[in-house]
Formats: sequence, C-alpha cells, structure tokens
Amino acid sequence: MLKRLQRPAWICTRCLKTQQKRCKIGVVEAAATAQRLLVPFANHSSPNASNDDRTLRMIFDSQPFWKEFSQRTRLQNVKSKGLFQNRYLTRPEGFQEFAANTLQKCRRIVAKVLAASTADDFKNMSRNLDRLSDLLCRVIDLSDFVRSTHPDPRIQAAASQAYGQMFEYMNVLNTTTGLNDQLKKAMSMPEVTQSWTGEENIVAQILAKDFSRSAIDLPESSRQKFVELSSEIAEVGTEFVDSMAPAKSYLDFPSSRLKGMDPTVVRQLTKWGTVTLPTVGTPATMALRNVEDPDARREIYMASRTASKGSIAQMEKLVKTRAELAHVSGYDTFAHMALSDKMAKTPDAVNRFLEALVADNRPRVKEELLDLLELKKADAHNNNFPTELNAWDRDYYKTQLLSSLRSKARTPDRLSAYFSLGTVMQGLSRLFYRVYGIRLVPHETPPGETWNDDVRRLDVIDENDGHIAVVYCDLFARPGKAPNPAHFTLRCSRLISTSEIDESSPPPAPFSSPAEAANDGMATTVDRHTGSLYQLPTIALICDFQTHSLSSALFSSGFSPANPRPTLLTFTEVRTLFHEMGHALHSILGRTTLQNVSGTRCATDFAELPSILMENFATAPQSLALFARHWETDAELPYALVEDRLRVEKRMEAAETEAQIVLAALDQAYHGVGRVGDGWDSTRVYLDVVNRWASVPEPQGTAWQGFFGHLFGYGATYYAYLFDRAIAGRVWQEVFGAGEKAVERSAGQRMREEVLMWGGGRDGWRCVAGVLGRPELAEGGEAAMEEVGRWGVED
Repeated sequence: MLKRLQRPAWICTRCLKTQQKRCKIGVVEAAATAQRLLVPFANHSSPNASNDDRTLRMIFDSQPFWKEFSQRTRLQNVKSKGLFQNRYLTRPEGFQEFAANTLQKCRRIVAKVLAASTADDFKNMSRNLDRLSDLLCRVIDLSDFVRSTHPDPRIQAAASQAYGQMFEYMNVLNTTTGLNDQLKKAMSMPEVTQSWTGEENIVAQILAKDFSRSAIDLPESSRQKFVELSSEIAEVGTEFVDSMAPAKSYLDFPSSRLKGMDPTVVRQLTKWGTVTLPTVGTPATMALRNVEDPDARREIYMASRTASKGSIAQMEKLVKTRAELAHVSGYDTFAHMALSDKMAKTPDAVNRFLEALVADNRPRVKEELLDLLELKKADAHNNNFPTELNAWDRDYYKTQLLSSLRSKARTPDRLSAYFSLGTVMQGLSRLFYRVYGIRLVPHETPPGETWNDDVRRLDVIDENDGHIAVVYCDLFARPGKAPNPAHFTLRCSRLISTSEIDESSPPPAPFSSPAEAANDGMATTVDRHTGSLYQLPTIALICDFQTHSLSSALFSSGFSPANPRPTLLTFTEVRTLFHEMGHALHSILGRTTLQNVSGTRCATDFAELPSILMENFATAPQSLALFARHWETDAELPYALVEDRLRVEKRMEAAETEAQIVLAALDQAYHGVGRVGDGWDSTRVYLDVVNRWASVPEPQGTAWQGFFGHLFGYGATYYAYLFDRAIAGRVWQEVFGAGEKAVERSAGQRMREEVLMWGGGRDGWRCVAGVLGRPELAEGGEAAMEEVGRWGVED
C-alpha cells in the first residue's frame, strides 16, 4: 500500500483528497429502535414540493433571496452547532478535543481487537475494524478538507494539528502486527466467517489485502525498507510534479515567422523586434494552433515536447523506486502491485483492454486525419511534405477545421443564457427525482456550520427513506479558492450500533443525547424500516463558477428588478457540475452498513462510472427539457443549439481518445518493468510506445515523459478513465436507451439496484454484469477487459 505525502502505510490507503478515499475499519448490528435511540424520524416532507423546487433555484440565482434565506437562523440568535454540525468544532480549539476524544475511542477498539480470544469475540472483528477506520477517517477526511479550504488561518492550523495527530497514531498502528494477526485468525475460523454478512466478509478481505500490501507480513527489515521507499516515492513524486520544466524555456523568433497568431499576444512577447516565446503554457499552445510557418511550428513542437534532464531524472527515479517497492513487497512489477485490487487485476488485462480500444478507435482516427491532410494539401502556403501529416501539423489543421465548423454553427455563447446555476441545480433535483426518487432540498444553516457564507447546504430526501444525505455546495469563485472542481466525502454512510449509543450514555458535553454524541453531532437518520440509526453521507461539492453583476434585467419567475444577472454556466461547466454530482450521487445512494464499502469507496477503476454516466444526462434532450430555460425570457432551450455544439466537439474526438490511450499505454510500460537497471532509457521507452500506439509518429529528439505528472497520482491506473468511459457508454446505450429512457424511473432503478446502492460492497464486474444483463462478465478477467475495450468510448 502506497503512502502519499509521507503517509504511513497502515490500513487507510486513500484518506487524502488527491486520492480515491477508502479508509478502513468496523460497524455494527442493525438492531436499534427509534425509541431507544431517542432520535425522531427525519421529517423533510414539504406541503409544497414546488416551493422547495423554486427555492433551490433562487438561492443560487438571486443574491438578495440567498441573503434573506441564509440570515433567518442568524436573526433568531441561533447558537452555533459547529462546522458541519460537528459539536466539537465551534472554535479552533475544538479540533484538538475532537481528535483527542476520537483517539480514546480508537484505543479502546484496538485493545478489544487485540484481546479477542473466543469465537464470539472474533465474530465482531470485521465490524470493530471498520469502526476503527471510520473513527480515523472522521478526523482525517474532515481535517484535511478544512485545512485546505477554510479561510480562517487559526482554523486551518487547528485542523492541520488534528490531521497530524491522527497520522502519528496511524504510524503506531502501522507497527501493530497484532491487528493483522487477529484478523487472520478471524478469517481462518469457519464459524466466524459464516456468521458474517456479505459486507463484513468483503471488508475483512479488503483489510487483509491492505495489510498485505503494506508489507506487514514481511520481516522487520523489509517492513522498514517498505516504509522508507514509500516515503521516498512521496517526496520524489511531489518534487517531480512541482518542478517539471522544459529543456529550453524560450524560443526567439522574428515576429514575421509567427504570422497567424493573435497579434495582441505576439506584441506582448516582442521586444526590439524579436518575439521571445515560452515553450510551455498558453502562448506555445496558441502558436501550435495558429502559426502558419510549418518550420516555426516544428521548432515550437520539439521544444514543448522535450523536458529538462532534471525532470526526466526525477521521473525515472520515481519509476525505479516504485519498481523496488514492488520487489520488496513480493510483486513482479509495480503495475502488478497497483492493479491487484482493481477490476483489471493484471497489467496483461489492461493491455488487452487498450489493444481492443485501439482497434475500435483507429478507423475513426484515420478518417479524422485524412480530413486534416486534405486541408494541408489545399494549403497554398505550405510546401512542407504536403502528402503526410506531421506531429506539429495536427493542432494547426485541427484548429482550422473546427473553426470552419464553428463559423457555420450558432455561437456557443448562446447556450449559457439557458444555464443559470440555479436553473441547473433545479434541473439536477428534478432529474434525480424522476430517475432515482430523490430530490435536493435547501436547508438553513446556523452560524459556523459552513466555512464560507456563500456555501449552500442541501439535504437529499428520498421518497421512501426520507433524509439520506447532506451536500454542502461551494460553487462560486472567490479570491484564494482552489479553481479545480472536486467532490469530497467528509463522512460516509455507516450503521451506528446500539452498543455505540450505550457508550455515550449519559451524553458528554457538548451533546444533548447519546445518539448525537455517537456521531459527533453530525447528520444522522433513523431507518424507517429497521429503526436503526445511520450516520449520513456528508459531502462537499466544490466548483469555481464566476458571478455576474452586469445586468439588472428581470427574472420572469419572480426575481425583482434590482437583482443582477445570475451566474450563467458555459456548456462545459454544466457537464462539469453534472460529473461532480455523479460522484455525489454514488456517495448518496451507496448507503451501506460498513463505511469501508460505502459510496465511492470502491475499486478506483470503477469509481468514475457514475460521474461519466451523469455527463450524458447533461446533453440529452429528455433531461435538458426538465430545466434548460432562458434566464430572461423563460424560453425553452432550442436543442439545435446543443446539437451544433456537440457536432463540433465530436469532430476530432477519436484523435483525443487515441492520445489518452497512448498515455495509458506509456503508464503501463513504465510501471510494468521489474527492477530498473542503470541502462534503462525512459526516452527510448517513450518513443517506442508512442510510435506503436499513435497514428502520427513522434519525431526523434523529443522527451515528453518528463511532463507526465499524472504518473505520480495515477501510477499504473491511468487507463481507468477510458475504462469507465467505455462502460458508461454501454450503460447509457443499453439501460438509458441512449437518452430515450433518460428520465424513466425503471432505468434509474436498475442503475441504483445493480450499481449505485452497493458502493464498494459488490465486485465491480458483478455490478457491470447486473446492470447490463451480461452474466458472462461477472467474473471479470482478461477476456472481460478485452470485451469492454471492443465497446469503444464513442457515444
């Protein structure tokens, strides 16, 4: 198991936001009644659901409305209940108290696990370890999010301290081999394993694999070597990503050689008649797309595709250290190690998937390249090998082709008028209700519950189960905020046992009931069918949408003349929001009794399926008809505008897919070798891979691998996005009828029952087999990977 940022190797493998989170350790029997738990059923029924629907739009589209809505509890002098309703977090010092009390609970569980001696003791092993994991993740996930998001430096520092304290404890657990020994004993006793539920068996298997991957079974010297190598990988990888640089930072040209490039940009880069062009970044990209001189483009291409010797050395060190880590851990290669708990399982399976995908994609690539070659032949200014397409020609002629298509189509900017942020959020709620029977309901927040006054809280209400999740939406841009869209699960679904309630009776300060204390005051619900108490998934959704204040036109649906224009999303931003809400949907509906398998805690090459599938809803006329209306006139979106946009986007889609296939193959090539010798040449590997997998050869002299920063975060798993795109495309075609059934409950129910509700509690292949009605795929394997590759990734 790998550590990121010098992270210890123990059980939690992905608590950091840069990784697919998957914290480990126990849950409990679902035996409590609502009366015993002293928690009433959540009642979010609305006498007027349409009022919730309108409010949802207004809190995002009208700042005056939001100000009034958000200040209601403040005007009532409601006392702070803490950040995310966590009762400890009403002040910075509360993070230390939160961590300290959590550590006490962890130590009691560890003592109980180590003391287990009877069959009855071991029957609780999987649930106890899952609870231990949950306690750790409660502090780690939340503190990591807060320290990187909260604007108050005091709270950032307090969260960082709590975060560090938990990792220090994780280091202790990393040396506690008794936890692994006790889990092995439990798994070796038929009387115990036969008493476990399906989830308990899966969690035990996950934890056992993670113990094994963290080298806990190895001798002490090897275990120490594992820790050292893991720390070195974190350091080298971070340095590699942070210090990537080209071999040549600038190129000098007479301005005449950059004809075709935006003159304004050229003037900004010109001094004394010479243009000094950076070889990486936006200016270089613009030059490759627009400069008419093919020789100038060639110089720019070569420089922009050649990393510095230092960057290449760091990349090679990362690969070599990972290969050594795999050897210490008993794996043939790092790819074998990284893929052992993925759907792919082996590097050979990944390569069979990629080869099948290439076979499906290459005919379309050839058609696209022929169109570009025709443009090159017709170029009167070009005398540079007119019968062949060079690597430095692709972006130039692609830009010409797409520009001609856009000029014939309506301007894409017209789409934004139909996508105010409030309208899109309203549409997501309507879509979710029709497809999955859930809706988004705005909820007032007392002071201190959110990290910024612009954050909106939405409760997720199921038509049968009531309150099932909390989503905090931080969607507007502001100074200092990270620009990248993201989904964070701050707390997972998990059943809270009656014994946990009993531990908190009488409730300690600052809690008002044992049930509240059992979940630190954060959101819970009582299952309407079993009477059991569940901690609710608590999710943070982050985007960076720009606000507008240039217009004071009226909203037809009740906005006052004083209201400014709402935030209008580009079509790309709409799909981004749908993508992130797809992750949230998985967290919301993946309600399990054990947190190790809840929501997105599944195999990393399965985690993108719900989010990629959601992108299809953003372009389907059936779902757009639910909400896409002009912000001023309330006119329905003419779908022809969307069709024009999609037609342009898809024009060179196969070439983009091929580029991703090449990177996935390169990732496998680098991580699919054993211990790397001194004679290993990453540049030779790079050129061999590109010229094997790509339709346009890469010129000798380039060394782009020093810019491949995703090697660090995706080591041996870069294929996963393509893999999930292929599966999502087939689900969209066969389950949702390529959009014909996009708003039908039967299709949504099938997706929910076969995929979403399981979280990581069911093997991904069984989910795919179930939702597609393809039982032959249930066991996975190389043939199944090849079959998915044959599906392709085109809609």
